[in-house]
Amino acid sequence: MATLTGNHHSDMGTQGAAGLTTWGRLKRGLTFTLIALLAACSLPAPKERRASHALLSGDSEQTILGKGLLPQLRAHPGLSGVASLSNSLDAFAARMSLISAAQRTLDVQYYIWRDDITGNLLLQALLDAAARGVRVRILLDDNGVSGLDEKLSLLNAEPNIEVRLFNPFPFRLFKPLGFLTEFGRLNRRMHNKSFTADGQVTVVGGRNIGDEYFGATQGVAFADLDVMAAGAVIDEVSKDFDRYWNSEPAYPLEELVTPPSEQRARQLKEAARDIARSPRAQTYTRAVTESRFAENLRAGLLDFQWVPVRMVSDDPDKVLNRAAPETMLLARLEQILDSPEKSVDLISPYFVPTEKGMEAFAAWAKKGVRLRILTNALEATDVTAVHAGYAKYRKPLLKEGVALYEMRRQAGQEEFREKAGPFGSSGSSLHAKTFSVDGKRVFVGSFNFDPRSARLNTELGFVIESVEIARSASRSFDIEIPRQSYELGLNEDGGLYWVERAGGDTKVLTTEPSAPWWKRGYVRFLSLLPIEGLL
Repeated sequence: MATLTGNHHSDMGTQGAAGLTTWGRLKRGLTFTLIALLAACSLPAPKERRASHALLSGDSEQTILGKGLLPQLRAHPGLSGVASLSNSLDAFAARMSLISAAQRTLDVQYYIWRDDITGNLLLQALLDAAARGVRVRILLDDNGVSGLDEKLSLLNAEPNIEVRLFNPFPFRLFKPLGFLTEFGRLNRRMHNKSFTADGQVTVVGGRNIGDEYFGATQGVAFADLDVMAAGAVIDEVSKDFDRYWNSEPAYPLEELVTPPSEQRARQLKEAARDIARSPRAQTYTRAVTESRFAENLRAGLLDFQWVPVRMVSDDPDKVLNRAAPETMLLARLEQILDSPEKSVDLISPYFVPTEKGMEAFAAWAKKGVRLRILTNALEATDVTAVHAGYAKYRKPLLKEGVALYEMRRQAGQEEFREKAGPFGSSGSSLHAKTFSVDGKRVFVGSFNFDPRSARLNTELGFVIESVEIARSASRSFDIEIPRQSYELGLNEDGGLYWVERAGGDTKVLTTEPSAPWWKRGYVRFLSLLPIEGLL
């Protein structure tokens, strides 16, 4: 028995060793295969690409949009007409109306494009525009088009439509694998948003393309802000689009994506039709059609303010870490805005001031400048890590005399309702990026006040010299923002408190609102990590 038992254990040991050896070989093989795959999978070698250029305003005066704007353009030489798009339905109606009116060109540039109701409605509208002879150029950041490769490939195959992906990932099925070999490049994204028709009218601002940006979702929606613009600034936007479209990081889609089979193409087209025919899409489309903005646009009653406007944007080579500091949007903003004298009212969903920013706020406060900031509360943010980066600056900001507000998560919104929030939006989470200076100029665009926008991503926006728009932003801090936000303060012991005003009642909270202990602990843990430069 001893011999048998001994042999039995000996045999098991030999088999176990053999099994471990086999598993070790398998792991090594898989590791080598993965390394070889990562090394072999890279972006296609650069080819000579066909450059194309935007239609400038002077070349499209005879289009529907050009003729409609000509009397106002002649009455306001050198100025730009701007109209705020704060309401989510109006923002979608503006884009659909521009597509319908376009006769020659549509240039579309976005960070995110969702495969949802509004995303598919806009894709179909662009397809229809191309079918009637409009040249359509679509430039999308590759990080924000998850699951859209096949649909974009179908569009790209159509006459008059060309799609390019900016700073693309080499892997198409599981893009995050690209971070293993090219994190430095892929961590930098094109965050710009613009939508230009016939070189005559553009929409620029904070909104991406997706249901949460246009009030078409029952989940988290965003309070956001765009502006529609015409006039002198349009050629700047068109030339900037060309700069990105013809840049090295902008890859023609056909170099990256294999077209779907005929059977798959039929399935995709039928799925898109099903989305458009769905009851929810039909309800949303009716709400958009009935929006006051759409009515005014169709009737030629849109009230543009004619004021000086300057476009600011980053060099597209920023994503390749090759842009000179003086070409950065932040540097341009500093030059244009100079030093505030009376007030700064700042709205940003992701706000991480950094030590350099704190020095600026402190210097302005010492000069007697009134400083007010609105960002998302922890309960409303969609990026907890950014909130952690911001949270450690709250006490220093308050000690410098900065008025600090955190937008509450808005609940119980009626479906597709036009509700007047701080920016006319029914959003439940802040996404607008804007600030006004001295009640006379305002910035609207894609730029978040955080290290990512400053150093990593490319951004685009307008500096608008408008007392009316700037004061409107300031008035929101006087009236709407305190009603829909927590106002922060410091007690005698130096601890934070949150003042909540709702329905005529005022509550004072001494812990992070609507945040369980574990989430507060998680935020504190994240705030200790050396990740500020990535936020």
